[in-house]
Amino acid sequence: MSVVLRKVWGSVLSRSGSGSSRSWPELPDDHPALGDLDTLPTDVFMQILQLLGPRYAARSSLVCKSWKALVSDNVLWLHLLKSGKEPWDFLLFAETQLRYGPSLYFNHPSQLSFMNVYAQRATVPGSVIIDGGSGYCKYGWSKYASPSGRCATFLEFGNLESPMHARLRYFFSTIYSRMQVKPSSQPIIVSLPICHTDDTEAARASRKQLREAIYSVLFDMNAPAVCAVDQAVLALYAASQTSGIVVNIGFHVTSIVPILRGKVMHAVGIEIMGQGALRLTGFLRELMQQRNINFESLYTVRTIKEKLCYIAADYDAELRKNTKGSCEVAGEGWFTLSNERFQTGEILFQPHIGGVRTMGLHRAVALCMDHCLAAEVASDDRWFKTVVLAGGSACLPGLPERLEKELHKILPPSMSEGVKVIPPPFGADSAWYGAKIISNVSTFANAWCISKKQFRQRLRRNKAW
Repeated sequence: MSVVLRKVWGSVLSRSGSGSSRSWPELPDDHPALGDLDTLPTDVFMQILQLLGPRYAARSSLVCKSWKALVSDNVLWLHLLKSGKEPWDFLLFAETQLRYGPSLYFNHPSQLSFMNVYAQRATVPGSVIIDGGSGYCKYGWSKYASPSGRCATFLEFGNLESPMHARLRYFFSTIYSRMQVKPSSQPIIVSLPICHTDDTEAARASRKQLREAIYSVLFDMNAPAVCAVDQAVLALYAASQTSGIVVNIGFHVTSIVPILRGKVMHAVGIEIMGQGALRLTGFLRELMQQRNINFESLYTVRTIKEKLCYIAADYDAELRKNTKGSCEVAGEGWFTLSNERFQTGEILFQPHIGGVRTMGLHRAVALCMDHCLAAEVASDDRWFKTVVLAGGSACLPGLPERLEKELHKILPPSMSEGVKVIPPPFGADSAWYGAKIISNVSTFANAWCISKKQFRQRLRRNKAW
């Protein structure tokens, strides 16, 4: 190690003319004599440790107590963590907010040993992530930058007349086959869809039944560990939040889900709007047909929606503007739209325009906020004032700004103060990325996963009750 240190020492000293403003721990007066290394300023020595990297930096802690104190300092390991591949803000959020699993407890960064965090994260295995979605499923490796494939959701996969257990097994088997992995090789994270939203005994039983069916199927397939988390919660984590309201514009419906400290508040109430991405695409198709614009399929219309449509900040003012825009669809040529570009998304706020009898999105969110306030489930009512959008259609430009504007208009000042709307942080894949954040947390295996043995023990306890 002394040879390596001497090589790096020359590199550091050649750049040490520019002083360091960082605050490093000082060496104690009674540390053992270390020859020429005694003359090194502490900040220079810490720069050497940074250049050595985590392996040699950790080994240098064995030299003496004073070196151990320097090596254990959080500043060194914060630097090494920030130099890694994972974005620092996600890493910090995961390690300070999610390290204790679904039962969230908050911990200040200074209370953490980032040396231990670094070591633990290095041993976290890669996981298979499956986000069931509502229109289609996204799956892939947790160590990859994005999902590697898509397929039908497990609620719509295979023969719908088949028992749920058989459909789930076919669904998971298909994904394992496409990813070319054995079920027994990696932990798996599954997002639970937004369904059975009531707080009735029947709805609670249905949610429990679905969760246990997923566990049962995966453990029968010899999965080593399973983590199942609500889809809306994962979308919230992707926005680096643990509390708030998730507005998920799904395939068929739009769900407004209140979440407090990582838990879906069914007792407060989940609002459901009877229109989703499919209705938006269908309404654009109707508008195009009225103008005799020819297209081959609904997929073409969806592509045009994604490329040209947006949400107007002021609908009436937008009607007086020239809003023409064009896009090309592969194999079908160019399409030009005008008012249809913003009329499509306007049905989220004025559903009657599209012939849908449901409340507008802003009113549904405001109603959810009102229920959150009345429930008095937390001493601080700011927890529900962060609104996170999720789903592919939630990516329409202008939607966050318009929703925030409408909420400020209809909410009383005491409630509207502090309300902010966050766009989907990763587009249609936000829930998948939320699972990715969980999968890399240093305590993932123990805090978030359940093993087959633990699952069997839980079932036995439930039967005993």
